[in-house]
Amino acid sequence: MTQSALFGRYWPGESPIHALDPRTKLTGVVLAMVAIFLAHTYAALGVAALFVAAFFIIARIPPVQAFKSIAPLFFIVLLTAFLNLFFVQSGEVYAQAGPFVISQGGIDSAIFLCIRLTLLLLVASLLTLTTTSLDLTDAFEAMLSPFARFGFPAHEFAMVMGIALRFLPQFMEELRTIRAAQLSRGAHVSANPFHGGLSGLSSLMVPLFTSAFRHAETLSNGMDARCYHGGVGRTRLHPLSFTSRDLVAALVLLALIVACVLVARFTS
Repeated sequence: MTQSALFGRYWPGESPIHALDPRTKLTGVVLAMVAIFLAHTYAALGVAALFVAAFFIIARIPPVQAFKSIAPLFFIVLLTAFLNLFFVQSGEVYAQAGPFVISQGGIDSAIFLCIRLTLLLLVASLLTLTTTSLDLTDAFEAMLSPFARFGFPAHEFAMVMGIALRFLPQFMEELRTIRAAQLSRGAHVSANPFHGGLSGLSSLMVPLFTSAFRHAETLSNGMDARCYHGGVGRTRLHPLSFTSRDLVAALVLLALIVACVLVARFTS
């Protein structure tokens, strides 16, 4: 696994999507996911796929990088497709072995959900590819700040989310490094960490969790050394602000929802 294949890694750029306000991008991801869920036919999914492809083209992210970014999570798509293939039973039956049945309905459901989940992962990946973890943290905090008056810790919650997004690619890179180190010591670790049983899994997970706790302690010591005390009185170097680009992006996303609903209605 290379660094470019890590989900959550930022892809530097100066595209119009990179320049959008992070609050717009967060809201846009939710709206795009709603549109994908409203696409109940292949034609509607095709419309959503065209919009998603256009977003990546505008963001100037290569197609190879787009699919590499979701590769670590693609097992979710495969697992969902596998379950639907064998447990959704409708239409003509092609093969049967005990409780497992492969039917026309199962094949259609597996293919449809495979496409839908891939689009959902691509949309989520586009957010992390075009937005830094710091901007995402600021966006979370700004969008949750109205709940702070009711006692909700908006700043702390946003900080936790930002730290999680920041360390996700680092932990996956460390997992790759630990696996390579264990192989060099003669450990029997396969490409699939669950293939070697509890022994193979523990040889990866124990060092990974040890590293995670060490990073957490280093981070907490660094925050204490800098007298971090939450969001009270905190100023920003780059305050968030909406521009005309954000309005255009909102209109495009609304057009996506309308297009998916209309196409799904007339093709169902």
